[in-house]
Amino acid sequence: MTDVKRPNAEDILKAIQEVEDPELRMSIVELGLIYGVEIDGDGLVNIDMTLTSPACPVGPMLQGQTYHVVMQMDGVEDVEVNLVWDPPWDPKTMAAEDVKMMLGIW
Repeated sequence: MTDVKRPNAEDILKAIQEVEDPELRMSIVELGLIYGVEIDGDGLVNIDMTLTSPACPVGPMLQGQTYHVVMQMDGVEDVEVNLVWDPPWDPKTMAAEDVKMMLGIW
């Protein structure tokens, strides 16, 4: 039996870096919308993510894109993308420095 190489959380974050919020045109990873990534030994990936607001009209699209990108990775058997609201997203503390500059947050 061949051991399957599974990606780690860092690999998964790197892959979903390409998923962008279409309104802000910035990566959901850089925006700080990804709260957690876990992968178990069977290749099940659980991703906790939030949105810029609970009423975000592109939320389902971002969830779907995240699911699709991770499912394409070798060693991934299934993906669950969970929307979470706690803690509420705050770009001042959760976004990358480059994103803060682009959003005008000092």
